[in-house]
Amino acid sequence: MDFENARFNLVEQQIRPWDVLDPKVLDLLFHVKREDFVPDDKRTLAFVDTELPLINGHKMLQPKVEARLVQDLGLKPEDKVLEIGTGSGHVTALLASLSRHVYSVDLDPVMKEMAAKNLKKAGISNATLVEGNGVDGYAAQAPFDAILVGGSLPVVPDSLKQQLAVGGRMILVVGDEPVMTTKLIERESETVFRETNLFEICIPRLAHSEAVEPERFSF
Repeated sequence: MDFENARFNLVEQQIRPWDVLDPKVLDLLFHVKREDFVPDDKRTLAFVDTELPLINGHKMLQPKVEARLVQDLGLKPEDKVLEIGTGSGHVTALLASLSRHVYSVDLDPVMKEMAAKNLKKAGISNATLVEGNGVDGYAAQAPFDAILVGGSLPVVPDSLKQQLAVGGRMILVVGDEPVMTTKLIERESETVFRETNLFEICIPRLAHSEAVEPERFSF
């Protein structure tokens, strides 16, 4: 398979049409090799417009969704970033390439080990992988300039909002199937947050997100 031609087609036919136009992000997609972050038997599927299963039963997001979330986070080189849900480490690598340091939290020690190997192979040295429940964030390194949540949640967790630095922003997908909304949360002061709806999309639920499930009415 011609991986470089597949990568070019991925960027031009899938990612650009999804309003991913930031040249820094587009250029990065040619340097962070997505096929190196998928299971070995899925390498030829790394450029397909679909969610790819990982070894623990969870899924990598579609390439265009990964790219859009990273772009809309608006990272700066000096940013300290929190990622919730490490997965295979592909988004971690993208975030680390655009920021000062990434702290990535995942519940699964097997995925953490796999991601660590993938990141080392990709030459990423400014990412720290943490085993834990990402809904709780990572208070030991808070506050963060940017937070990205890699799975959907029923509501915006206050625990994550409070770990944003003033001037910081968080992107996450909120809601229940069949309607979920990508939200940008910006912390304007110690007590004021601004919330903007970006686009609608359904992605898999973040593992063990029960702690933030709202009360449901039953009839």
